[in-house]
Amino acid sequence: MTRLSVEMLAADTVAPITSAGHAQLGIAVLAGIAVIVVLITQFKLHAFLSLTIGSLALGAIAGAPLDKVIASFTTGLGTTVAGVGVLIALGAILGKMLADSGGADQIVDTILAKAGGRAMPWAMVLIASVIGLPLFFEVGVVLLIPVVLMVAKRGNYSLMRIGIPALAGLSVMHGLVPPHPGPLVAIDAVKANLGVTLALGVLIAIPTVIIAGPLFSKVAARWVDVPAPDRMLPQRASEELERRPGFGATLATILLPVVLMLSKALVDIVIDDPTNLTQRVFDVIGSPLIALLAAVLLGIFTLLRPAGFGKERLTPLVEKGLAPIAGILLIVGAGGGFKQTLIDTGVGQMILDISKDWSIPALLLAWLIAVGIRLATGSATVATVSAAGLVAPLAADMSTTHTALLVLAIGAGSLFFSHVNDAGFWLVKEYFGLNVGQTIKTWSVMETIISVVAGGLVLILSLVI
Repeated sequence: MTRLSVEMLAADTVAPITSAGHAQLGIAVLAGIAVIVVLITQFKLHAFLSLTIGSLALGAIAGAPLDKVIASFTTGLGTTVAGVGVLIALGAILGKMLADSGGADQIVDTILAKAGGRAMPWAMVLIASVIGLPLFFEVGVVLLIPVVLMVAKRGNYSLMRIGIPALAGLSVMHGLVPPHPGPLVAIDAVKANLGVTLALGVLIAIPTVIIAGPLFSKVAARWVDVPAPDRMLPQRASEELERRPGFGATLATILLPVVLMLSKALVDIVIDDPTNLTQRVFDVIGSPLIALLAAVLLGIFTLLRPAGFGKERLTPLVEKGLAPIAGILLIVGAGGGFKQTLIDTGVGQMILDISKDWSIPALLLAWLIAVGIRLATGSATVATVSAAGLVAPLAADMSTTHTALLVLAIGAGSLFFSHVNDAGFWLVKEYFGLNVGQTIKTWSVMETIISVVAGGLVLILSLVI
């Protein structure tokens, strides 16, 4: 086999580091993914280490020089962290401010005070969707569990009738809507427009969360009828505070980055002139970095000060907010390294070449690849970054809207059927006091509904826009 000697280039101008045939590359991909799966599921190795080892295995089996494989992996890791690392950090800080100031509790209590009876599941999905915008899924679960248990217990509601809508709201935001890590990585990988992806993600998220949340919760409540467990009722952050921020100020802070990014996308569509001053201004203020940074700075005045937080508490709060995301950043970075290894060994081009002879649409292919990796590894983030690396070449000739839909197809596939190899599965099981069978009939089915509905809506939208 002839090996190509090339210099490592930037992530968007890479050249193959091996000329292996399609058969050898196909075996290399399957072997690399299999290594990652086995290390995560059987040996319980951290996803960062598993992705690193899997990338090396992929390159070695593809016949690439090991030094080139290492260079590809480190380049991809660095590029990915540089692209999304700061955004993840800012999102984590905003989420911590929201939780510790009692702002999240204020939104929850205000909405619940105006809802009751049959409207309660709809109120829960609204709360989870709003709270879920700036928060990681696991943080959102921990934050909303006290509310879910309290509402179910005090209102004598079925736990599933209240809990499923909340989980659906959080999960849909996590998989489809930036600035969550998965969508951000996929946007970076396929060079999608963030504003357009955000707008289409919200458009798809609304019907998806309605079907998987309030509507499915009726069925889930019949399948699994369990009381709210008293032992899992943790203390809420605002119970230790003398005062907390107002509802309007909190909501404005959460929605600020979304509004700024959507405004940029709208201005780009309406004006479409890079030399126009208005467009240049919105290109700056609507960039994810500035939008999230603006929300964090605003939160100091709208969240922390009203809660009585002095300036001496700001640094410790930021440090506590950043600490939990170290693992997430490493996984995302290693996923970017794996993606770059896939591209540089020629796998991306292989997918492009083979797909030309297939009748399967590119968006459906992206969804199926993400589904397969999700089922194997249990990680939505690993599924997203790996699938994005595999299908990135397919985006080369796509329009702006279809590139955004490619990101959403990957995100939808990454949520398919969470089961025992997913940390979220056990988090839900323990908090809700369910057994494995009950968790599969509720949480796992809900995740599958989200994946299928969102994937279907992506395909439908691709026919009309």
